[in-house]
Amino acid sequence: MSISSDQKKWMYETMSLIRFYEDQIGMIYFEGKLPPKVQKGLAFDLGAGPIPGEMHLSAGQEAAAVGSCIHLQQGDSVWGTHRAHHFAIAHGVDLKAMTAEMFGKVDGLCRGKGGHMHLFDPKAKFACTGIVGAGIPQAVGAGLAYKKAGSGAVALAEFGEGAANEGAFHEALNMAGLWNLPCVFVCQDNNYGISTNKATSTAVESNADRASSYGIPGIKVDQNHPERVFEAVAEAVARAREGLGSTLIEVKVDRYYGHFQGDPEIYRPKGEVEKLQRDDPIPAYAKQLVEEGVYTDAEIKDVQKRVEARVIEAIEYARASEYPDICEAWQHAFV
Repeated sequence: MSISSDQKKWMYETMSLIRFYEDQIGMIYFEGKLPPKVQKGLAFDLGAGPIPGEMHLSAGQEAAAVGSCIHLQQGDSVWGTHRAHHFAIAHGVDLKAMTAEMFGKVDGLCRGKGGHMHLFDPKAKFACTGIVGAGIPQAVGAGLAYKKAGSGAVALAEFGEGAANEGAFHEALNMAGLWNLPCVFVCQDNNYGISTNKATSTAVESNADRASSYGIPGIKVDQNHPERVFEAVAEAVARAREGLGSTLIEVKVDRYYGHFQGDPEIYRPKGEVEKLQRDDPIPAYAKQLVEEGVYTDAEIKDVQKRVEARVIEAIEYARASEYPDICEAWQHAFV
């Protein structure tokens, strides 16, 4: 499949933006959470610092997001999981409002009440949740609405391989297959469901094989490369728009951080992350694009400067934003 230079540039720049964003958020998250001097009885304070609560980062999984979202149009929706920053950014969620939400500020997407696992942007048609696998049936609901309305829109659900063992996954795919819905299910296999290795939790080698149980195609992308994802999702989105139903795609990705920030990662073999990073798709893609003449070395450096400026601007915006007034506590909430 032909991929234009502009599409390649967008994927590379967006991957670079996601990575720099995640790395910066990862550092900021620890501010105030660890005592200045380790003392007996003093522990990691989850609620302290500018970003309270847990933090799940997607560094190493960027290719799945950009190779998927590049095919989506205005009106299409993305339904995410607890590790969803990469898809939010790739689908056009406002970076400043998203960051302010993580900081618990009033200028956030949900006025600071949702945090990083509950990002909702109606303009971009993006939502994510902390409940494992919960976005999958939500995407099916959206797909049903699109089909009934005849809008031609597509609903994309993104989730990890651990979610494919949840009942919601199987029930949702059964309905999507039964009703021939315009859904694309992108399962990202980073080999770990929290701390459990896929080999000890999943009966099949590839979750793409499960698609046949629901009468839909299953595609396995075994390279952490944006163009391989691009090709698979292009086919799936085209099928959905043509009224031919859903597709399940499993993409091999890597997770460079722990399940959450502060995760001691004692379940990972020593040196595993360093080994994975030797095949980091971002510098590899930069090298490929320079060799193809899509970029020069100088232009690659310019890309990095642009993404760093965007991220720093978003973080400064979030830090400067105010916290919600206490009187808002019961507003915009179901009680």
